[in-house]
Amino acid sequence: MAAEFVPAARSGLPHQLLLPAPGPEAAPLPQQLQRGLNGVNGSGALLLQSGDWLLTVTELRALERQLAAHQLQLIGVAGRQALTLAAAAAIGLATDLQLASAPEAGALSDPSPDLVIQRGTLRSGDHLQVQGTALVLGDVNPGARVSAGAHVLVWGRLRGVAHAGCHGDPNARIVALQLRPLQLRIAAVIARGPEESPPQGHCEQARLVDGVIRIDPAEPSWPPFNG
Repeated sequence: MAAEFVPAARSGLPHQLLLPAPGPEAAPLPQQLQRGLNGVNGSGALLLQSGDWLLTVTELRALERQLAAHQLQLIGVAGRQALTLAAAAAIGLATDLQLASAPEAGALSDPSPDLVIQRGTLRSGDHLQVQGTALVLGDVNPGARVSAGAHVLVWGRLRGVAHAGCHGDPNARIVALQLRPLQLRIAAVIARGPEESPPQGHCEQARLVDGVIRIDPAEPSWPPFNG
């Protein structure tokens, strides 16, 4: 299989490059891209539709160079893998989270009664409080708060206050592209956010380990809506 190049529908819109589904028998990504770009004469901006591919900063940089050879500039990545979009955001590309139409391991499920989606940045003085999981498609600025009975997911920078498991769930997690909050809280445990720079190209997660909040790179296959 090969990547599929879709020319821009009209002037001012980017071209798109659609990656086929990944699999154990799939050709290496550079080969798939080259097959898809053979004969392409277009130039300009391009949006990568990455689907379920898990791509690193190194692979995205290589893809940028491969596209540049065809006079194409990568401006953004859309897909369903958290770590792929985190890597894209780390090198300054626009990102677009695509929710899966049906639940599947390693991807966010279709919105359910237990999931509340906040589209846009929470600013100082804002307080989002939900019974289930909170998904913020934007930043949480200093002075803003997110409280959730289950998980707190931030598709952006978390710099305010986040409280996951606010009804006492010790298994709740806080996940963000950049996790640098003023304060973290999981169930009844409180911690300050880290001060060092975040790791490049990684989502981060906070969870309780032996009664202490620990921050690590997020697990790419963690399904946040299992019961």
